[in-house]
Amino acid sequence: MKAVLNIGQNIIQNSIFTFPEYLWRKIFPLIFILLVGLISAADAQDSDEVIRVNTELVPFEVTVTDGDDKPVRGLQMQDFKLYEDGIERPIEFFEPIKKDTGRPLAIVFALDVSGSVTIEELTKLKLAMQNFTANLSDYNSYFAVMTFATDVKTVLSFTNRPDKLEKSFEKLIRDQDGGSTHAYDATDDAIRLLKRKSPSSIKNKLARRAVILITDGFPVGDTVSPKTVIERANEAETSVYSVILPSYSRMQRDKKPLLTLLEASGLLEKTGGRSFYANERNFDTLFKSLAEEITSSYVVAFYPKPENRGDGKAHRVRIEVPKGFKIKQNRDSYEIKQ
Repeated sequence: MKAVLNIGQNIIQNSIFTFPEYLWRKIFPLIFILLVGLISAADAQDSDEVIRVNTELVPFEVTVTDGDDKPVRGLQMQDFKLYEDGIERPIEFFEPIKKDTGRPLAIVFALDVSGSVTIEELTKLKLAMQNFTANLSDYNSYFAVMTFATDVKTVLSFTNRPDKLEKSFEKLIRDQDGGSTHAYDATDDAIRLLKRKSPSSIKNKLARRAVILITDGFPVGDTVSPKTVIERANEAETSVYSVILPSYSRMQRDKKPLLTLLEASGLLEKTGGRSFYANERNFDTLFKSLAEEITSSYVVAFYPKPENRGDGKAHRVRIEVPKGFKIKQNRDSYEIKQ
């Protein structure tokens, strides 16, 4: 700001025009506003147009499905009702995900390399992930890639460059490891990566954050509890999805997969995610369904009651949609810590 004042003074002192002092006093505020605007615009360009928003709005990510469990698009703000501790509150902000001009996506792939997945499945998985990221390229998407067994490794931090993603997917085939399946630790690290490296907003649009966990669903040896991971996911406004490959599936006689420990922990349900099971022929159908769900969500936000801000207590929030539809929230409460 001091630089702006100096520039203004130089303009006045070195101007080739000879205006009376009283006229300069009227003109200078306009020059000042113009300079501030130009400098702010330049700063935004230098930071790759990443604008971080810090408001008292409390956002919730929601997905709406019809009677056939298919995602519903095209809903408007007036289609939703929001209740804070059982009392209806006005929705102050609403935005769906759209191509090109919509909200950005920040997604972490976390792949179990503890040895259960076959090379054939990894090859199919690589192609399906490439198609998945290509299909989401019009959504201003950023992706990161992690692997885990006993240890969790970041293969690639956030990028929207297809060439870097392709190299990281190639590396997955060579990264098989032994050891335990630290799925909760991996999810926790993925959430931390989202908080540190992915922008919370781009061009004033809140990012849609998600972790795609590719595993057998039976974590072993984790140091972080599911409860802690759920709390951190809710705080980071992140949904967790799991992808179960054929070699991982525990099938019963009626061909329905057994409930995994990961699903039973509530990590997926309580963060607004769910499981997707691949068939043996290809994984493209699975990833198409996953992309459809991730890109059909809405952000619904409101200002909490003044007395609830900073009281350190958890406040329940319920969001409703028209009859005939089902809604899934990424969290069912909020807490603003002092």
